[in-house]
Amino acid sequence: MTDLLTYDTLLTGVYAKLPKKKARADRFEIPIADSIVIGIRTTIKNFDAICAYLRRQPADVAKYFFKELAVPGVIEGPRLVLAGKFSNRAINERLAGFVRERVLCKECGKPDTELTQIDRNLYSLKCEACGAKATVRV
Repeated sequence: MTDLLTYDTLLTGVYAKLPKKKARADRFEIPIADSIVIGIRTTIKNFDAICAYLRRQPADVAKYFFKELAVPGVIEGPRLVLAGKFSNRAINERLAGFVRERVLCKECGKPDTELTQIDRNLYSLKCEACGAKATVRV
């Protein structure tokens, strides 16, 4: 009987140390960027909503776009303005790449992750659903 009591105590302790699941009730979908070309600039009108949905800092998402598209840009309120003409398809392909690299868990594929900076160009991607960790270069 004491072995069973010890086993239950140990099992409870192990479950207490597991990460809490923060899975979303709805199915995750990559957001669609609402972009428009005005003159020689491309504006992503729903940039702040995208960042909020992905649970990422606007500066990090903007930096990814600047690097991938090789253009300068600026965050103006809820919008991201890129210096160049880009199709809606090109913007959404880059956004999907950002989600694959820096949002989705490398093990379970869920979007319930947290990105923390380790070094200047090195981040840690920790999954809140399965507890997996991966490093991401920026």
